[in-house]
Amino acid sequence: MNNPNRLHSLSSRAILCISLALLMVLGIAQQRLQLESVAATSSQMVPQFTVDPFWPQPLPNKWLLGRTIGIDIDERDHVFIVHRDSDDMFMSQELGLDLGRAECCTAAPPILEFDPAGNLVNAWGGPSPDGEYEWPASNHGIDVAPNGDIWIGGNGSGDSHMLVFTRNGEYIRTVGEPGNPADSNSTTHFSRVAEIAIDATANEVYVADGYGNRRVAVLDLASGAFKRYWGAYGNAPDDDADNTYTPGEPLPQQFRPPVHCAEPSNDGLIYVCDRGADRIQVFRTDGTFVKEGLIAPATLSGSAWDIDFSRDAGQQYIYLADGSNMKVHVIDRDSLEVLYTFGEGGRQPGQFFGTHSIATDSAGNIYTTETYEGKRVQKFVLSGMVPLGEVREGTPWPVSNLN
Repeated sequence: MNNPNRLHSLSSRAILCISLALLMVLGIAQQRLQLESVAATSSQMVPQFTVDPFWPQPLPNKWLLGRTIGIDIDERDHVFIVHRDSDDMFMSQELGLDLGRAECCTAAPPILEFDPAGNLVNAWGGPSPDGEYEWPASNHGIDVAPNGDIWIGGNGSGDSHMLVFTRNGEYIRTVGEPGNPADSNSTTHFSRVAEIAIDATANEVYVADGYGNRRVAVLDLASGAFKRYWGAYGNAPDDDADNTYTPGEPLPQQFRPPVHCAEPSNDGLIYVCDRGADRIQVFRTDGTFVKEGLIAPATLSGSAWDIDFSRDAGQQYIYLADGSNMKVHVIDRDSLEVLYTFGEGGRQPGQFFGTHSIATDSAGNIYTTETYEGKRVQKFVLSGMVPLGEVREGTPWPVSNLN
């Protein structure tokens, strides 16, 4: 006769064995999925770059660059930069030529134009000799319109306007009114504009406004007239609201100045650098909030300085200049996930000190500028697509030159 207790014991053991077996199977399956996910991520193809240490060519006339705080590239792949050329941007030893003490050097004019080979082809700008316009107290930001006009901003005291010139430096107009204080709801002036970006399709200008104001402003390209503006999350800007950013705490509902870029993509989205809050916020062109992504969120001095997009049809990648961490982030545009970074702090080619502005040419090459004592522009050549798992981070030297 069967013993019921023994049968019950056998049944319990069987259930336990089956459960353990199922757990093992599930564990193995989960581990396999994780490994497959890692393998898939590692095999994802991403763009890789190599610094060109010989771009641009040496400047003529014993010229030096000051803090280089804006860059844009036109349809000819000519590179335009703006830098700060005032005497206080240089040590007295650097201005030996000006001071009559030595053979070198003197500041270059604030706007410089290079051809694709890195040859300087034009240089101009500075205060108006006849008072026709008010040059910014502190140059900041540059963009080239489809017709070749050059827009520049300024983030110095009293810089509540922008200037528009022809490609050759002939004055066209002032947009906004100089000498005004911050007011993020003004429709007549700005406050310390950080960057300008032009949407050629819509004939609109997006203004990252900026160091004083807490908004994105949109203008008519032809006239400079105000059209609309918005703050973080599409909220109305509030200059008195708390916008404290503390890593790990709830994010501020207002932009935390400087609002450092506002870049339109080809599919009708606007990517905004909220530098002080370590984030990119994405909007539709009417200011409707879409999503946001944090970049190096422990950075207390701000990580999101400037962006541009890869030149493939879908603009799959964002390239973000991070002047605090001295690098460039390569980001998946859809997910806003950082895939990898290149560059590191230093003064050698491929390294950075104050990575400030970034732009891409028609071949997909990247150009960066550096502020503070970086004072230069660099070119990074698109050297092909490689699996993410094979990317070399750090200083992007050619492989043949690495030990």
